[in-house]
Order: sequence, then structure tokens, then C-alpha cells
Amino acid sequence: MIAFIVATIIYAFSMSITPGPTNIIMMTTGVNHGFKSTVPFATGAAFGFTALVVIVSLGFGATMTENKKVMEMLGYFGAVLISYMGYKIAFSTGKIESEEKAQPSFVQGAALQWVNPKSWIACLAGVGAFNLAASGERLALYMAVYTVVGYLCVLTWGYAGSRISQFLREEKNLRVFNYVMGGSLVIVAVYLAFMDQTI
Repeated sequence: MIAFIVATIIYAFSMSITPGPTNIIMMTTGVNHGFKSTVPFATGAAFGFTALVVIVSLGFGATMTENKKVMEMLGYFGAVLISYMGYKIAFSTGKIESEEKAQPSFVQGAALQWVNPKSWIACLAGVGAFNLAASGERLALYMAVYTVVGYLCVLTWGYAGSRISQFLREEKNLRVFNYVMGGSLVIVAVYLAFMDQTI
């Protein structure tokens, strides 16, 4: 059981700490609105991914995941959503402020996991590699460990963003940062939409 926990920690860390749509949005939100404003989005992301893993592990997602056309359409829809978020970030104001409407929400964080190909890959690979469908106890332990590690990794990106915000107090610098991060999100979306579908 200890080996299972260690393996889960390593897998969760490697999948959660690497750059992706969720982490880019977390960092940008941290820069523009502060660390506290990243918590709802991060919590939603953790909830959404947990629900995704449970659904797939219990077999309810089998029909969808086995249908390549459905998964391709989901990938394209996700790319559009991620691109839109990238656009909103790139052309957001160059002033560090706290406009409530501009802050990613819990619902957005949860929904993003269901249309993000990276989340599906992490989910399907984990369910298969750790044989989660075979045991409810294994699934519960996996989800407990993965949720904690993944949540902390995502929050790290938000915290990092809040820390570098002091260097972006000048409006021009913040605007450039938003352009770069928003553009990066669009590039990630395009890559995910046209990558070889293995899910």
C-alpha cells in the first residue's frame, strides 16, 4: 500500500505541476488579482477532475471514451473554450485590480477539466495504470492522494503569480505579461485540438 501511495504522489505531482491550461490561468489570475482569487478556480478544478476520474473508473464514461469521434469533438470544444479564456487574458486590462467578473470561478475550474484533453489523458492513464476500476478502496485512496497533491500543485502556480505581481506593477509590463500568457494559452489550445488523439 505504501508503494501505491508513493507511486500516486509521483504521478499526481508530475501531471499537476507541469504547464497546462489550468496552471496558466492560475498564474495569470494570481498576477492580476492576487492569490486569494485563485482559490475558487483551483477548488473547482480539483472537484471537476475528481468527478471525472470517478465517472471513468466506475465505467460510466466508457461509451464516450471508446468513441473516437466524440472525444475528438470534445477536444475541439475544449480548444475553443481554452482559446476564449486565452483571448480574455491577453486583452484584459493592464492594471492590477480585483474586478469580480474578470476572476475565474469555481464552475469554470470544474468545467475546464471536462473539456481539457490533458485532464482526460491524465485521468485515463491513471485509471488504467493504477487499475482503479478493480477496487473501490484503491480508487478512494488514489483520489484522496491525487486530490491533495494536485490541488497543492495548482495553488503553487497561483501563488507564484501573486508573488511576481510586484514586478508587474507598471501597466505596460503587466499588459505584455497578459499578452504572453494569453497567447500561450491559445497555442496550448491549438496543440491539444490537433495533437494525435490517444484517448
